[in-house]
Amino acid sequence: MAFSTRLASSLRPALAALHWAAPRQCRGLSTSQGSEPSLDLGGIFPPLATPFSPSQEVDYTQLEGNLHHYASIPFRGLVVLGSNGEYPYLAPRERVEVVSCVRRALPRDRLLLAGSGCESTQATIELTVSMAEAGADVALVVTPCYYRGAMTTAALVHHYTEVGDASPIPMVLYSVPANTGLDLPMEAVITLAQHPNIIGIKDSGGDITRMGLMVHKTRQEDFQVLAGSAGFLLASYAVGASGGVCALANVLGDPLCQLDHLCRKGQWQEARDLQHRLIEPNTAVTRRFGIPGLKKAMEWFGYYGGPCRAPLAPLSPAQVEELRSAFSANGWL
Repeated sequence: MAFSTRLASSLRPALAALHWAAPRQCRGLSTSQGSEPSLDLGGIFPPLATPFSPSQEVDYTQLEGNLHHYASIPFRGLVVLGSNGEYPYLAPRERVEVVSCVRRALPRDRLLLAGSGCESTQATIELTVSMAEAGADVALVVTPCYYRGAMTTAALVHHYTEVGDASPIPMVLYSVPANTGLDLPMEAVITLAQHPNIIGIKDSGGDITRMGLMVHKTRQEDFQVLAGSAGFLLASYAVGASGGVCALANVLGDPLCQLDHLCRKGQWQEARDLQHRLIEPNTAVTRRFGIPGLKKAMEWFGYYGGPCRAPLAPLSPAQVEELRSAFSANGWL
C-alpha cells in the first residue's frame, strides 16, 4: 500500500499535465475564461446501474448494450459507480474494469464521472488515480461515514483537500445522507469550493434551501451544484443548480433531458407539468424500491436491468405491481 501511494504521488504531475494538455473539446472542457467554469457540468447524468448476470457476475456485454441505447439520448455524460451502480458490492478490480468498459464505449464529448470514494483518505487517493488511468474525466467522491461520529467539518475538509491535491483529474464532492447518515456540512462545502481541483458537489439530500445557499455562497468560485435526484430537479434549477445526477435517467432519460432543456429556456409552466409526472416514478425507483425497483423499471423501457448483488433482494410480485402503477399512472407505460 505504501508503494502504491508513492507511485500515485510520482505519477500525479504527469497525469495532471496529460489531462489538462488534452484538447479541451474532446473532454468537454470550456475554453472560455472569466466566470465560465473550467469544466461544464451542466446537463443530465444518469448514475449507471451495474448489470449482473444470473450468477451475479458483472455482465459487460449487457453494459455495452445499455450504453448503445443511451448514446442516442442527449446526456451531458455518465456517472459510473455511484450509489445506483452498487459500488460497495464491487471488488476494486471490478470497479476499474467497469470504468474502462464505459470509457471505451462513450463518445469523447461526453463526460465520465467515476465514483472513487473510500473510507480512508489513502485508499481514496489510490482509487482516484486508478480511475483517472482508466479514462474517467472527473472523480465523484462520497463522504467517508463508517466512523461518522468523528467526521467533523475539520476532518472532512482535511480528507477532501488531501484527495483534491493528489487527484490528477477534477473532483466532485458527493453528499448522500440517505446512504451515509452524514450530510457534508455547509462550512466544509464552502471551504472546499475554493480548492482549484474541486469543481462541484452532487447533493442528494433534497434540501432546496441548502442547495440554494451552496450556489449563493460559492458563486465566486469555479464550483457547480448538481441535484442528486429527479424529484427535485426543477426546484434545484430554480435556485441555480447546473445539472442533475438522477437515477430515473436510467429509465426516462429523454424526458429528464427535456426537463433540463425547458428549465434552461425559462419555459417554467411546461417544466412544472413535466416535473409533476416524474415525481412518483422517481420516488418509486429511489426511496421506495431502490435499486431492485430501478432495474425492474429499466426492463420495461428496453434496457437490461437484471439482478442485483446479494444481499439486495428482488421485488415481490406485489411490489412490481406498485412500481408499474407509479409509471402507468403518470403516462409513462
